[in-house]
Amino acid sequence: MEKYLNELTESLSSESIFLNELMKAHTSFKIGGPAEVLVIPKNVDEVRAAIKIAKKYEKEVFVTGNGSNLLFSDDGFKGMIIKIQDTFCDVEINDNKVRAGAGVLLSRLSKEIMQRELKGFEFASGIPGTLGGAVYMNAGAYGGEMKDVVSSVKAISMSGDIVELCTNELCFGYRKSAIQEKGYIVLEVEMEFEKGNYDEIKEVIDDLTVKRTTKQPLHLPSAGSTFKRPPNNFAGKLIQDAGLKGVRFGDAQVSDKHCGFVVNLGNATAKDVNTLIEFVQKVVYDKFDVKLETEVKIIGGQ
Repeated sequence: MEKYLNELTESLSSESIFLNELMKAHTSFKIGGPAEVLVIPKNVDEVRAAIKIAKKYEKEVFVTGNGSNLLFSDDGFKGMIIKIQDTFCDVEINDNKVRAGAGVLLSRLSKEIMQRELKGFEFASGIPGTLGGAVYMNAGAYGGEMKDVVSSVKAISMSGDIVELCTNELCFGYRKSAIQEKGYIVLEVEMEFEKGNYDEIKEVIDDLTVKRTTKQPLHLPSAGSTFKRPPNNFAGKLIQDAGLKGVRFGDAQVSDKHCGFVVNLGNATAKDVNTLIEFVQKVVYDKFDVKLETEVKIIGGQ
């Protein structure tokens, strides 16, 4: 461990390395134990150096952005977390093309795109994640998905190679992509939009904001939609119809505002959340013969 840490500190700036950092401080769920090593790289060279050292010492690597779709174990993470954030958030807009860093928040990016009167990104305005994370899982909302706007992605492989993927190489599907399957780290994304009218774009965003704030439990920590949408159905409706609204284990609760969300009432543990998720899955399957798959990514055991 000493050699591993020494090599890290020799290759990265000291401000980029955090030891035994609680992941509850880096996720929207506000849940998660300590990461053995958390790296917040300042540039691509630091990303490459971190990957190389982790590989040399056979450390598992997990990449995160804003942590808005993650549930970390109470025991933490035995390996290296690479967090892509503020130093990867440049935005460049030329005509109808937008090139942006993986660490930029979707909320900020949607505002900049709106200011340039480009339409097609309204759906992402309220998604509480980064661009890199959104591309990784082909995030979507209200009928729009990242696959609708992304034209190419610059990423780095776990071998340290820079790769460029165009639309057909990204293999976008429902909450999945080639980035996810290959384990790449998104660095930069290029998108294309149509010209629109500022007032009309703003009206759509404002309307979606009202829908989110009135229908979703944004006042409590969560990881967004807990379950993927089952074919020809809605997870939230199935959970509500199963009589599970407000059900809780410890401080983890099926939201009484939107049953598709599991929320943290204050001191929920990963064990609480996992127990609740498994209970919901069992009841819904027993009642409706539908298997709910988690959309939230569960890292580590309970």
